[in-house]
Amino acid sequence: MSSLHLVDPDLLPGLELLPPFTLTREALPEIRAALEETVAAQPLLDQLPVERREQVIAGGAGQPMRLLIYTPRELSAPAAALLHIHGGGYVLGSAHIGDAGNRIAAAATGAVIVAVDYRLAPETPFPGPLEDCYAALRWLHDEAGSLGVDPARVAIRGESAGGGLAAALALLARDRRGPAICHQTLIYPMIDDRTGSEGDPHPHTGEFVWTAEANRFGWTALLGREPGGDTPAHAAPARAADLSRLPPAYIATGALDLFVEENMDYARRLIRAGVPTEFHIYPGAYHGFEVNVGAPVVEMSGRLALDALCRALKKRASPEIS
Repeated sequence: MSSLHLVDPDLLPGLELLPPFTLTREALPEIRAALEETVAAQPLLDQLPVERREQVIAGGAGQPMRLLIYTPRELSAPAAALLHIHGGGYVLGSAHIGDAGNRIAAAATGAVIVAVDYRLAPETPFPGPLEDCYAALRWLHDEAGSLGVDPARVAIRGESAGGGLAAALALLARDRRGPAICHQTLIYPMIDDRTGSEGDPHPHTGEFVWTAEANRFGWTALLGREPGGDTPAHAAPARAADLSRLPPAYIATGALDLFVEENMDYARRLIRAGVPTEFHIYPGAYHGFEVNVGAPVVEMSGRLALDALCRALKKRASPEIS
C-alpha cells in the first residue's frame, strides 16, 4: 500500500525533484556524477556576508582531505564553530552539498563553519569516513586560534549519513577523551544498520527517496558486509550501550522517513542517559523533504534547527572528560 496519501501536500512537488534510483556498485559513478552536476547547477548564495575558502589537511589515514571553510566577513572573535558532515547514505555526496545551508548558518550565527569532504564507501569502509571526520574535528580545535574560534564552542551537524557520522563522532570523541563538542545537530540521522533488514518493517516509511533497499546498500558498503550481526557502535550509534556524557542533541526527522523509529528511539535513549535532547518529528515529511523550498514545514524545520544551534553556540562546552 502506498503512503502517498500521508505526504504533506506542500511536500508533494519535491517528489518530482527526488526521483527514484537504484543503488548498485556499477551505478555509483553515474549517480555520483549526476548529484555533483545538480549541486553545481544550484545558484550560490554569494550575496551573504560570508567568505568561503578551501583548506587541505591530513585525513584519517594521513591522506590529503579537503575542507570548505565559511567565515563571516565581520567575524567577532573568538567565534563559535560548526563542523558540518554531509549526507549521502555513506556512498554519495561531497562537502559542496551543504553550501547554501552553510552560508546561511554562518551568516545567521556568526560562527565559522567547516565542511568535511570525508572519503566515501565502499571504496573506504568503516572506520575510514569517521576517522576523516575526527581528523577534521581535531584540526578545527588545533587551528582555533588562527580561525578566530573559541574551542569551547565547537558544535557538529549532519544530515542522513552525515547525521550518523556526527552521532558517531560524538561517541568517538567521548571515548577517546578527544576534542570537546558543545552540541550535536542530527537531521534524520542514519544510525542503525538493522533498519529495513531486521524486525517488523514500518508500513508507512521508506517508500520515498531513501528506501530499505538503498539502506541495505549503504550499510553494506560502509561495513564491508551485510548489515546486522555484531556491528560496532562507532559505525552504527544506535548500537551504543552507553549514551551518557554526550553533547546536548537536536534531532529532527519526518514521520514518513525510513529512519523515524531509529531516530525516535535514539532521542528517547539520550534523554534516559541524561543528555539534554530536543526532538522534532514532522507529519507527512519524507527523507530529504527540505528540497521543497518555501513550504511552511520546511521553513519551520529550518528555523527551529537554526534557533537551537544559535542557543547552543552561545553556551560554553562542558569540560573535557578526564
